[in-house]
Amino acid sequence: MEFIESIIERAKKEKKTIVLPESDDIRTLQAAAEILSGGIANLILVGNKEKIEKQAGNLDLSKAQFEDPLTSSKREDYIHTFYELRKAKGITMEQAEKIMTDNVFWAVMMVKKGDADGMVSGAAHSTADTVRPALQIIKTAPGVKTASSFFVMSAPDCEYGENGIFVFADCAININPNPEELSDIAIASAKSFKDMVGAEPKVAMLSFSSYGSGKDELVDKVVEATKLAKEKAPGLTLDGELQADAALVPSVAKSKAKGSNVAGQANVLVFPDLNCGNIAYKLVQRIGKVTAFGPILQGIAKPVNDLSRGCSAKDIVGVIAITAVQAQV
Repeated sequence: MEFIESIIERAKKEKKTIVLPESDDIRTLQAAAEILSGGIANLILVGNKEKIEKQAGNLDLSKAQFEDPLTSSKREDYIHTFYELRKAKGITMEQAEKIMTDNVFWAVMMVKKGDADGMVSGAAHSTADTVRPALQIIKTAPGVKTASSFFVMSAPDCEYGENGIFVFADCAININPNPEELSDIAIASAKSFKDMVGAEPKVAMLSFSSYGSGKDELVDKVVEATKLAKEKAPGLTLDGELQADAALVPSVAKSKAKGSNVAGQANVLVFPDLNCGNIAYKLVQRIGKVTAFGPILQGIAKPVNDLSRGCSAKDIVGVIAITAVQAQV
């Protein structure tokens, strides 16, 4: 069974309620119709019901719930809650009232309040426009300092990773994480891999150097992050610094990183910065014809997930299912 098929089956077993704020995007509505007809999750569409149904055309959204921020009975409560959360930052009640007319902020507040189990946005919004409301309203999970993101990459007929399945991190949020932050990303990504794939994570801290073959402060950062991650999570199978081929290919691992418990078998790839991560996932996706699900956020107290603005309806279905499984976990 392919990765996303297994996720969809898991989502069906304990249906969660996912809120979708981008109800004016036809891809979102196409995905919603598929999710509802397949019994994968319960859905809430944010916006004016008549406008949404008109946009949907022949798509069947009869099983969806609808929430209009302008007319909802929850409006006063949500405004007051947002004001209380942000008044220390200088937000006025009038500003709170205006902000809570925004579909994404509204959807995140639904998750905060327990009116939805998770949210998916990003088909028509930037990552920042998805992450900012989540950090302002839901905040990071207890004990988590660094919110980050990952992609699940599913490669057909691939001999590497976990039967062709990988987690790539961080490819969307942290531009230039310091060693402490990079170690947090590695540990969070390992947990995400375990939760999503159900297999043991083997984490490679990637660099242009393997075991000291290159000398530079960029290498030093990854070396320090590896050390910190091992101290924080001593039971985790994690190693670095490793070049990508040393991390993935057993024959290369023997010559570049002999004795490593990760080299040649990595399934979680942690990139040293956003430049590397974002470029790598897009190259692998487009040239390698690998399916990329995400960016999935990790470290947020409740499931809120992003989409690439180049996503398809099929991609949105996958991320909704992943969000539902995160809510189960």
